[in-house]
Amino acid sequence: MNRFIKGECRTQITLLPESLDDYVVETNPVRVVDVFVDELDLSQLGFEGVNPAVTGRPAYHPAVLLKIYIYGYLNRIQSSRRLEKETQRNIELMWLTGRLMPDFKTIANFRKENGKAIRNVCRQFVMLCQQLGLFSEALVAIDGSKFKAVNNRDRNFTSAKLQRRMEEIESSINRYLTELDTADRQEPTVAQAKTERLQDKIAALKAQMKALKDIEVQLNQTPDKQISLTDPDARSMKTRGTGIVGYNVQTAVDTQHHLIVEHDVINEGVDRSQLSGMAKKARSAMGVDDLTVIADRGYFKSEEILACHEAGITAIVPKTVTSIATAEGRFSKADFIYDAEKNEYRCPADKALIWRFSSIEHGLKLHRYWSSVCQSCTLKEQCTPGPQRRVSRWEHEDILDAMQSRLDLAPDSMRIRRQTVEHPFGTLKAWMGATHFLMKTLEHVRTEMSLHVLAYNLKRVINIMGLKALIEGIKVKMAYCCKQNESAIAV
Repeated sequence: MNRFIKGECRTQITLLPESLDDYVVETNPVRVVDVFVDELDLSQLGFEGVNPAVTGRPAYHPAVLLKIYIYGYLNRIQSSRRLEKETQRNIELMWLTGRLMPDFKTIANFRKENGKAIRNVCRQFVMLCQQLGLFSEALVAIDGSKFKAVNNRDRNFTSAKLQRRMEEIESSINRYLTELDTADRQEPTVAQAKTERLQDKIAALKAQMKALKDIEVQLNQTPDKQISLTDPDARSMKTRGTGIVGYNVQTAVDTQHHLIVEHDVINEGVDRSQLSGMAKKARSAMGVDDLTVIADRGYFKSEEILACHEAGITAIVPKTVTSIATAEGRFSKADFIYDAEKNEYRCPADKALIWRFSSIEHGLKLHRYWSSVCQSCTLKEQCTPGPQRRVSRWEHEDILDAMQSRLDLAPDSMRIRRQTVEHPFGTLKAWMGATHFLMKTLEHVRTEMSLHVLAYNLKRVINIMGLKALIEGIKVKMAYCCKQNESAIAV
């Protein structure tokens, strides 16, 4: 062991520093957590137990438990049992809490009972970022990603999955019955043992079939024909690989500093109806009048883009390609040029498709256009297999055309979107681990996601501004943020 760095003897008496503060350096992020929580008005944010009861056993102040959770999510410690252990051995947590050591049940109940208040804390930090001038570019990218729930896939049922499982059980029962007939022709000793084993398997399968029949009754009573037994709000969702049972997390991320300015958790597998809602919330959180949002084609929906336009929000979303003609190699709708003055289309053969009639489909007013000379056109085989090529136009199609023009003039928009919004999702999933969410039901999952977003934003701002500058900014700006947030929380 010569010429190696040697440790101290375990039995040697050591004069440790007299103060816990000596163990926590000035650049430790735990100091930001301490200052941030101390500057919050917890009563205004909606936390319970801010004012202690006159009688009974003294409780932990909500600020202590909130500091524990923010520290835990900053350091990828989300479990209440693990947090309990950390308060007993982690010097940083001892410094943060004043050597208080709540049990895991107290820690878990705080997160469960103060969900709305914790989500308000996350919004408060976004408002602080806005006051610190971190949202100077009014440009955000919106996207959604699927996160696993506590519910296992075997504990989630749809009509197709239930039917498939019942057919598998029925097939297994028939196979075991056939094996029973075979066992009866064997020697009595072997036949008896094999018969008992097969009968136990058949009885177990029949019990499973009865349970599935009961689930089928409950399934038919649900609106979306889907049921989850562990987490009732979790839903089966498609992903690029195999499907998962979980939630769809929506985020709006600013393109300048990659901060999550707004987020939400839903249990719908598609993003098509989320654009305008997320854009309006992001604009409010950033405190700007004019906002540009970028999203992928999964968010393309005419009504949502119209809602953004009416709200004064500029949307950039590529159109979805659903044309059968394009799939079959014929002219697409983009090959037909609209003339607004004449209210007609020009086809690739330079013929006019004039307005014929209007109709209402799925709540949208559509205008129909076609030409009377399609039968004699030399390009008909490349255009349509029918008598005429008919083109439909939505009454607000000019808004979609203007959005497509913006996308054509800014070809890097989708690259910016991908570089902006997908990095936070990858980071959050790495922090959360393979199991992702730990809590059940939509309300509690939203609380858990808010803690993750708060930790992510806090770490990003520390990297952007530096520790000392952020602490000074919190002390100067937080009082103003509390006043601004008071009316929003009341609403």
